[in-house]
Amino acid sequence: MIKNAQIHFNEMGTPVADDFDDVYFSNDDGLAESHYVFFTQNKIEQRLVNHDQDHFVIAETGFGTGLNFLNTWQQYSNLKTSHTLPRLHFISFEKFPISHSDLRTALAAWPTLAQYAKQLCKQYPIALAGCHRLEFDDGNITLDLWFGDVHDSIPKMSCQSNGIVDAWFLDGFAPSKNPDMWQQSLFDAMANLSRKDATFATFTAAGFVRRGLQQAGFVCQKVKGYGRKREMVTGHLPQTNGYASTPAYYQTTPSTLTNVAIIGGGVASACLAFQLSKRRIKSTLFCQDDALAKGASHNRQGAIYPHLQADCTPQSEFYAHSFLYAKRFYEHIRELGFEFTHQWCGVLLQAVNKSKGAQQQTLVDKGQWPDALIRPLDSSQATEVAGTSLPYGGLFIEQAGWVNPAQLTQAVFNAAQASGCSKAHFNTDIEHLEQSPEGWLLHSQNQVFGPFSEVFVCAGEHSDRFEQTQSIGLQGVRGQVSHVQAGNVSSELKTVLCHKGYFTPALDGLHCMGATFDKDSKSRAVTEQDNITNRAQLDKFYAHTEFAQSLGDITGAKAAVRCCFADHLPMLGQVPEQHDLTSAYKNLRKGKYYGFGESQQPFEGLHIVTGFGARGLCSAPLATEHLVASLCNEPRPFSERIHQAIHPNRFIVRDLIRSNI
Repeated sequence: MIKNAQIHFNEMGTPVADDFDDVYFSNDDGLAESHYVFFTQNKIEQRLVNHDQDHFVIAETGFGTGLNFLNTWQQYSNLKTSHTLPRLHFISFEKFPISHSDLRTALAAWPTLAQYAKQLCKQYPIALAGCHRLEFDDGNITLDLWFGDVHDSIPKMSCQSNGIVDAWFLDGFAPSKNPDMWQQSLFDAMANLSRKDATFATFTAAGFVRRGLQQAGFVCQKVKGYGRKREMVTGHLPQTNGYASTPAYYQTTPSTLTNVAIIGGGVASACLAFQLSKRRIKSTLFCQDDALAKGASHNRQGAIYPHLQADCTPQSEFYAHSFLYAKRFYEHIRELGFEFTHQWCGVLLQAVNKSKGAQQQTLVDKGQWPDALIRPLDSSQATEVAGTSLPYGGLFIEQAGWVNPAQLTQAVFNAAQASGCSKAHFNTDIEHLEQSPEGWLLHSQNQVFGPFSEVFVCAGEHSDRFEQTQSIGLQGVRGQVSHVQAGNVSSELKTVLCHKGYFTPALDGLHCMGATFDKDSKSRAVTEQDNITNRAQLDKFYAHTEFAQSLGDITGAKAAVRCCFADHLPMLGQVPEQHDLTSAYKNLRKGKYYGFGESQQPFEGLHIVTGFGARGLCSAPLATEHLVASLCNEPRPFSERIHQAIHPNRFIVRDLIRSNI
C-alpha cells in the first residue's frame, strides 16, 4: 500500500520530508528556481509554440507539492492567450504522495498560483498505487499522477515504440538524500519513454548522474545553475530507442479519427462521444431507440462503486482507478452545467453470511486498499452510516453512491453536443456494416450513412449482431430491478446496501431492489416472478429489520440485458479477425514471442466498445478515455497489464499460447 509522506514545515514555512531530511523546494524562492531549472532550461515555451503534434508531454520524476506542474500550467495559460498551443500532458511519479491537507498548506505559499492550486487540490487523489488521470482547462491540461516508486511505475506504463515524452523534469530529493531513485535503471527508463530529441533538465550536476544519462543515450551539458548553485545539467536524446511495453499483438494502430460513427445509445456511447469532443474530434451517434439510455442504462438508480478483491488483480486495478476517474468525470459534467439526479452517499457492502464475512476480512488483512477508498465497519458503525438498524457489519466505500443512469447518459452526451462536435440520429437501427475503399458504410433500412474513417460499436447486447463482430464472444445476462414503496423507516436509509443484490435509498418514494441474473438471455420482458425473487432475496437477509418490514408493495420494475465477457472485463479496441491473428502470430503456439508476421488488420477502423456488464457507470469513462488516448497516440491512463486485459485480441492470443487454435 502507498503511504503518504511524513513532513513538517521549517521556520521558513518550507515543507521538509522527514524520511529524506530534505526540503521540497528552495527556502529562497522555490517557484523561481522551478521556473529556471525545468521550464526555461527545457525551452518549453518555444517548443510549445512550434510543436509538431496535438499534445506536448512532460514527465517528472518527483511530484512533491506539484510546484513544477503548477508553474508549467500557469506559463501555458499565459502563452495560450496569444498562441494556438497543443494540449499539455504532464506525467509525474511520486513514491510518497503528501496528504491533501499538507498539499493545501504547502501551496498556500504561492499566491500567484492560487487559482491553479485550488483546482489541483480539488482533484488531488487518495494514496492509491497506479495512475490517476486528472484533467483541467476543458481537457487542454492532463495530469497523470503515478503513485508508487518510479522504478516500479515506469515499467508498468503502456506505450508503443517511438516514445511519448518530449521533456523531462528530472526532479526529486537530492542524490545524497535519495540515492535509491538516482539509479542507472531510471536513466535507461527515461530514454525508453522519450521521443526523438526529447530534452531533460535537472538541478544536480553530480558526475554519476551526468554519466548515467550519457550511458542511457542522452547528450548532456553543464549550464549555469540557479542562485547559489554553480552548475546544473541539461541535455537531449538524439534518437529514440524503439522501446515498447506493448507487444505487437496488443498494439493499437493510431488514427486521425477524421469522421467517426458511434453505434449505441448507452452510457459508454455518451462517454466515448465526450472523450472525442474534448479533443475536437467530431462524431455522429446512431441509436435504434427514440432516446438515449433505453437499454441497460435505463434504471431509476444505478450504484457506482468499484469491484475490489483482496489482491490487486487486473480486475481490481481496473475498477479502482476507473471508479475514482468516473467520480471526477461526472462531477466535471455537473460543473459544465449538465445536471443529473444522484447522491454520493456511499455504498455499504454487507457481510450477510460467513462466506462473505471471510472474504471481506481477507481483503482487510491483506491491506491492499487505502481506508479512503474502502474501510471495514462493525454492525453498530454500519447502522450509524446507514441511518437505520442493520444486523451486519461490512465494508464501506464512502466516495461511492448512486445516479439516475438515463439522466446521467443524457447529461454526458449533452456536454459532448455543447462542444459542437457531436450529433445524433435516433430511431436509426444500423443493420449491417460495409467496408468500402472510402471507409465504413452504415446501412439502416433504405438509408446508407458514411463513409466513416472509424466506427465504434457500443451497442450493448446487440454489439455482436454484425458479420464482423459476431465472433467476439459476447454473453448476455438479463437482470430485473424492482421498485418497492418506501416505508417510514426505510425512508431514513442513507446509503446503498449491497448484500447478494443491492438496495438503494428512496427516490421519489421508491427504492430500487435487485437484481436478478439470467445468463444467456437477451429478453427485456418484465416478469412478476423476478419481482418475487428480488423481494425474497432482500428478506433472506433483512426480514427481521425495521426498514424491511416497513416497505410497501412493488409498484414497477425494469429489465435489461447486461453484456459481458467470460473474464468479466469489457472489450475496447479494433475488432480482430481470428485467421489474421493466427497467421501473423503463429509463433505463440511454439512459445516464441518473436519472429512474427505482419497483421493485415482486415477490419481496420472498426472498434468494439462493450462488455461492461453491471459496472458501466463505474468503468465507461476511463475505459473510453484509454481507447481514445491510444488511438490518438497519447499517453495511456491504464497500465500495460490493464491495456492487455481489455484488448479485443486477448482471447485469440490466449488460445494461441495454449495451442487451442
